[in-house]
Amino acid sequence: MSNFSYQVFSSVVSSGTFARAAAELNVTPSAVSHSVSQLETELGFPLFIRNRSGVELTSDGRTVLPVIQGILNLEGQLHQVADDINGMAAGRVRIGAFSSVSTNWLPQIIQRYKAQFPQVHIEVVQAGFNEINEQVRLGTIDIGFSLLPVDSHVDVTPLIKDRIFCVTPSDFKPRNGEFVDDADIGGRSFILQQQDYDRDTKRALDRYHVSGNSLTYSIDDQSILSMVESGLGLGILPELALNKLVGNVNVFPFSTDFERTLCMVVNPTQAQAPSVAHMRRTITDYLQSEYGEQYLDA
Repeated sequence: MSNFSYQVFSSVVSSGTFARAAAELNVTPSAVSHSVSQLETELGFPLFIRNRSGVELTSDGRTVLPVIQGILNLEGQLHQVADDINGMAAGRVRIGAFSSVSTNWLPQIIQRYKAQFPQVHIEVVQAGFNEINEQVRLGTIDIGFSLLPVDSHVDVTPLIKDRIFCVTPSDFKPRNGEFVDDADIGGRSFILQQQDYDRDTKRALDRYHVSGNSLTYSIDDQSILSMVESGLGLGILPELALNKLVGNVNVFPFSTDFERTLCMVVNPTQAQAPSVAHMRRTITDYLQSEYGEQYLDA
């Protein structure tokens, strides 16, 4: 089995302090400190910078993080394969998703998976696209939902095209009654999530010359709808996000069509683990049945 100090290292990274890592591992803080010091001596360089709020990785610590995480993941994979051979179907799957996927897809996907593999533990982390990609690359998340393009060394599967719409107060009507154009948008402010602005949302707003000082940021999709409903600005949201949102608003296409491509990203090492492989199949089967010919990996 892997060196216990590797588990300590990973726990300190994820928790941010020696004390929280000790609580997670059910050992004393001094045992955590000793284990980290022992690993630093073994490797020949410091792994953490200690400060008042906790610890942060050194540059060398960031370099070895994916290697150590890979060792821990391979050990977990070994246990899963052994359990699979013994018919236990045990294991763990860590999923990273943004809000609209968490709301619209994951409940049905997890329900299907649990019906077949009730003993597998599932963890869900909600985060932004860039964070999900990075955590999948490092191996701290097994499977993530993101947007193309993905710039990291992970397995990528395109899923669906997700059209982007303009959300307006209920009393707003575009000039032609069907879609919003430059004249409708000119001079208006937009409300969006900060994490969306460096991707397809920015491409749409740039097309209509919406400047940065015309943007207001909100914490989630439902909050955007509430602010638009109150007349504080226009919103820009993809179709998937609009499926289960509630508000007295209008939804119009833009005069130029915009869409984003949702994808699944999988850590290549973890893809071999039985629990992750089964989850990957469950996701693709669900999306194929839900979207039919619109599913891109059919």
